[in-house]
Amino acid sequence: MRVGVVGVGHLGRHHARIYAAMDGVELVGVADIDAARAGEIAAKCGTRAFTDARDLLDEVDAVSVAVPTIAHVEVATAFVERGTAVLVEKPLAVSVAEADRLIASAERHGALLAAGHTERFNPAVEAARPLIQNPRFIEVHRLGTFPERSLDIDVIFDVMIHDLDLLLSLVGSDVVSVEAVGVNVLTARTDIANARIRFASGCIANLTASRISRDRVRKIRFFQHSTYVSIDYAAREVEVYKVVAQDGRPAIQGGRLPVADDEPLRRELADFVDAARTGRRPGVTGREGRDALALAAMVADKMRETA
Repeated sequence: MRVGVVGVGHLGRHHARIYAAMDGVELVGVADIDAARAGEIAAKCGTRAFTDARDLLDEVDAVSVAVPTIAHVEVATAFVERGTAVLVEKPLAVSVAEADRLIASAERHGALLAAGHTERFNPAVEAARPLIQNPRFIEVHRLGTFPERSLDIDVIFDVMIHDLDLLLSLVGSDVVSVEAVGVNVLTARTDIANARIRFASGCIANLTASRISRDRVRKIRFFQHSTYVSIDYAAREVEVYKVVAQDGRPAIQGGRLPVADDEPLRRELADFVDAARTGRRPGVTGREGRDALALAAMVADKMRETA
């Protein structure tokens, strides 16, 4: 499988690193408008460097697109029009309309389109997934220190969208209402946001996302009948506690679950390559990436209403 990476900044360089070490995969090149950056990553990964993504069009069977969000659709469309399998880093596009245009193009040309929502492939999430059954309340905290990247988009589309995608995947129910508030603290964009989402099932999720915190926290907790499930994304740990009958009385049992020691991005890219090779559905489809983007846009709209 011949693969390439377009955009080798903070995240794209890791795509290149993983592809270069993957069995059955040839990293034929990396492209970046910064020639020095492209050359540096290409040298580390033993491949060729390009400054124009179009130079990869006839060279690859599959490609990761990790350029700034504003260029996602333009770059990805050129590849899907060739029938090339494409994985686009989150968010899929700058707007739902652009995402729809990309999805339509991929379907028209028979190209596989995957969305880069890495948290779906976190071993802790995969270990906990079978235990999530009709949650009633979900609490999410995704807090990070001030970054030097992705400041062209709100914290909702940069950070919170990971959890919005995961909620849609795990709750399996339509969103019926959203409340949200956000604050621009250090940039012209929203740096900290809180959203309260109600699903048709009756489940309520409360999410806080920040890129201006002193500490790094990435946790999600599920409260459901007789069961509590806690996932620490960063530590890749899962804790589960259940109420069980013991000698005729209720008792609490539980603790940590065993979790595989593996890199989420490596799992995501292995899934993408296998889907491209076999023609099966990828772990996160372009349409699912579009749905996460649509919910993020809804949160952003509600946030502006309360500004």
